[in-house]
Amino acid sequence: MDAQSQARESSPPPQPGGAAQSGGPPSSQARPLDIDQLCIDTIRTLSIDAVQKANSGHPGAPMALAPVAYTLWRDVLRYDPDDAHWPNRDRFVLSNGHASMLLYSLLHLAGVKDAKDKRRLAVTLDDIKAFRQVDSKCPGHPEYGITTGVETTTGPLGQGCGNSVGLAMAGKWLAAHFNTPDATLFDYDVYTFCGDGDMMEGVASEAASVAGHLMLGNLCWIYDSNRITIEGHTDLAFSDNVAARFLAYGWNVERVGDANDTGRFAEALKAFKGAEVPTLIIVDSVIGYGAPHKQDTASAHGEALGEEEVRLAKRAYGWPEDAHFLVPDGVPEHFQAGVGARGRALKAEWDILFKTYAEKHPDQAETLERLLKGELPVGWDKDLPSFPADAKGVATRESGAKAINAVARNYPWMVGGAADLSPSTKTNLTFDGAGSFEAEKYGGRNLHFGIREHAMGSICNGLTLSGLRAYGSTFLIFSDYMKPPMRLSALMEIPAIWVFTHDSIGLGEDGPTHQPVEQLLSLRSVPGMITLRPADANEVVEAWRVIGGLRHQPASLVLTRQAVPTLDRAVYAPASGVAKGAYVLADAKPGSTPEVILIGTGSEVSLCVEVFETLKADGVAARVVSMPSWELFEQQDQAYRDSVLPPAVKARVSVEMASAMGWDRYTGADGAVIGMHSFGSSAPIKDLMKKFGFSPDKVLAAARDQIKKHGSKATESAK
Repeated sequence: MDAQSQARESSPPPQPGGAAQSGGPPSSQARPLDIDQLCIDTIRTLSIDAVQKANSGHPGAPMALAPVAYTLWRDVLRYDPDDAHWPNRDRFVLSNGHASMLLYSLLHLAGVKDAKDKRRLAVTLDDIKAFRQVDSKCPGHPEYGITTGVETTTGPLGQGCGNSVGLAMAGKWLAAHFNTPDATLFDYDVYTFCGDGDMMEGVASEAASVAGHLMLGNLCWIYDSNRITIEGHTDLAFSDNVAARFLAYGWNVERVGDANDTGRFAEALKAFKGAEVPTLIIVDSVIGYGAPHKQDTASAHGEALGEEEVRLAKRAYGWPEDAHFLVPDGVPEHFQAGVGARGRALKAEWDILFKTYAEKHPDQAETLERLLKGELPVGWDKDLPSFPADAKGVATRESGAKAINAVARNYPWMVGGAADLSPSTKTNLTFDGAGSFEAEKYGGRNLHFGIREHAMGSICNGLTLSGLRAYGSTFLIFSDYMKPPMRLSALMEIPAIWVFTHDSIGLGEDGPTHQPVEQLLSLRSVPGMITLRPADANEVVEAWRVIGGLRHQPASLVLTRQAVPTLDRAVYAPASGVAKGAYVLADAKPGSTPEVILIGTGSEVSLCVEVFETLKADGVAARVVSMPSWELFEQQDQAYRDSVLPPAVKARVSVEMASAMGWDRYTGADGAVIGMHSFGSSAPIKDLMKKFGFSPDKVLAAARDQIKKHGSKATESAK
């Protein structure tokens, strides 16, 4: 079926309790011995038992989607349970992550092995019994890195949809770079379960638009249309014609009118395999299917069914009502005879293929192995530029353009782009061979996300999860539009790169709508995120040296629109100090205790240096500390931190054109914090600096006031 076809639809889903049809639950007396149905009901009962035991969770979606999930995994998914990281495996993403017990049941029944200990199942029955408990392999929402087989952390609705687009894009990119006429190393598909909530979230719509534009024929979203959310029926707030929406995006659309109709679902999957564009399979289901008093109600969504309702649901399935966490004999074997046998055979064929490939194409094979292992390319930082002193200087976004191109030229799997802002963020890769990633031309390294910051973030996470080194860029103010995926990159401990320009009120006339104030503080508050705001061109280069080497932490690089002086490193300390987060840039009397410390980041460091020179000329022992990264500084030992900011020196001034909140951790309660206490204003930059106090006279006055306030105490402490 092509993308312009109308969605096909089968009959609407039956209600449990009547005559069994399309695989629905018959009465216990009439129940046939059907191994497929037994497997499906095992998924259902494991899910409801786990939620009931935890007295917390979402049983309804697993009960409804068990037939669909079973059919996909047992009959279609190319996946080796013994090697969940096989590079050409099909990816399965549960975007409606509240249905996590569905995934845990699948992983258990498929016999997926733990990646760190192949003697152990990734999800044991004991793990399922510990659902939502401390340190369980079965947390409330799927978490990447916690549970083998979980491809990405999901739960915030829509994020898994965006991630899946990144995973599919990565598959196309890997195929373009590593497949040869005699070896197809990459042709995997990406299957994503999503629900009504995903369809309402804007990020899913953004991501779907990108996927349709790029004609990602390896992407299939399976939409559980159960028409129930926490507040009740979706009629309250959602009346979209989803099929029409996706046809307009350029997707192929299929419809399965009954989630229990596994035959019709199998036909829809075949249609996906024959499509050249992404496919949406709309599956009409009954949430909480089989629970007589709670099916098709909001109460089946986000709470345990209750002991009596569990018994009644099991009765509807023809299940032993008093059995808990029952896995009948033959169920794992039958399940694994499908996905396991198929996956192991395909993986064995792939291993043989790759061995031959490596003999014929040793350089490509070595590059691929490094990519898949998360290793750095050899010599990735060998051509990083250095910049001569320049009083007029350049914007750090300009030096950033040179730095990112120098890194990417020797980092073959670095890809990225901007939310329609690359001419402004200067993140376009301009060297020969970089090219653009476009529909049916998937080898390019410049990605064009359009004005879709949120989707850009979630897509970059999907690319990074695939082994690529992905970056996304926009103005710092719009980091708010992509905070959820940025947060998840830190939670997953993946090295996604976020490049932000127009970093302060220094962008001038565009005014407070575009001038970030609280965004730096927001980035710094994310656990595991490395945020860097370099002071000049050479600090930008060193920031990229830090970022390029990260393997388990995302980084936010924050750059200026306005020019800043390039400091003379023959006079001031080398920019290599960036690696430690903060360093002594200038000391009037090296080796002695300073009377006052000026701490700055980004464009304000040059302001601190200007004031430092004035104080030095007046005989004041001042010190300038450049602090591009709080996080890196906090990683240093106490001795180093004390050498940069001696505890005895209480006279301190911090200068940053951002929220003043948090700086007291470095200035002390009695230090001076020159920052933003309001939104900005629309005016030329010189007028803004004067209006908000970022001027030499204001900083100098604050420094002298600090010396007056603390000087004698500092001198006495030093003695």
